[in-house]
Amino acid sequence: MRASVFPSRPLPLRPRVLLHALAFLLLAGTAGCAPGSSALDSRELAFEGQNYRVVHINLKREQLSLHWREAGSGQPFGSIEALRQWGAAHGRRLLFAANAGIYDHKFAPLGLHVENGKTVVPLNLAHGNPAAGNFSLLPNGVFAVYPDGHAAVRTSAAFKADGKSVQWATQSGPMLLIDGKLNEQFVDDSASMKWRSGVCARTPTEVVFAVSETPVNFHAFGRLFRDKLGCRDALYLDGSISQLYVDGEGYAGAPAFMVKPYAGIFAVFAKP
Repeated sequence: MRASVFPSRPLPLRPRVLLHALAFLLLAGTAGCAPGSSALDSRELAFEGQNYRVVHINLKREQLSLHWREAGSGQPFGSIEALRQWGAAHGRRLLFAANAGIYDHKFAPLGLHVENGKTVVPLNLAHGNPAAGNFSLLPNGVFAVYPDGHAAVRTSAAFKADGKSVQWATQSGPMLLIDGKLNEQFVDDSASMKWRSGVCARTPTEVVFAVSETPVNFHAFGRLFRDKLGCRDALYLDGSISQLYVDGEGYAGAPAFMVKPYAGIFAVFAKP
């Protein structure tokens, strides 16, 4: 009724309002999908004079997965870029990626490797093999995501004793933290300085990955997880080859020329 009484006032304004609202929605949608944006909590942290890239993943919102070989061809992905390209070819945008655990000279996982509930490589409890490098710096451990969606870091012995089935898992070593305490093998003033990556589960549904931006020793890296990130159990993933990738931010960690083929890659892909 009011429109018929005042035809010259409200009617001309409505198209402009609708156009402005539509433009706002389009701009908002574009901003949300901008190439430089990231859906993950990624940040650079300074701790004790060293810089680290840290990524928090909420398992209630994001699905973390583990990849070694392409299902169709059976060929190893080998690199984060290869996994990103594979995802793009299948309509999946890679939001996050990181190298998984220790592997052998044949570029195969040295310990437990579980993909989507399938155990590809069994748990490795062999000790004292010098060829295993850091894997033999005991205790080593397992980072696992379980079928109900929660995650945990456990020593390899504790993981075996649990006897639980897992959805995704990697075995690596050494453990950085065990029940809130630094690995007793670590030396505060150790001269073994490398780029290092690791992972913890701050809560059953919050996973934290970290990589150093400069070489650090095990003791300093363990303190990062204990004193800065608030973890109680944390696992070392790898050393001088370690990198994290975050969509819109690129790579952090070791220089590209030091990176070698990975045997496992953790990933988060954007949901369809």
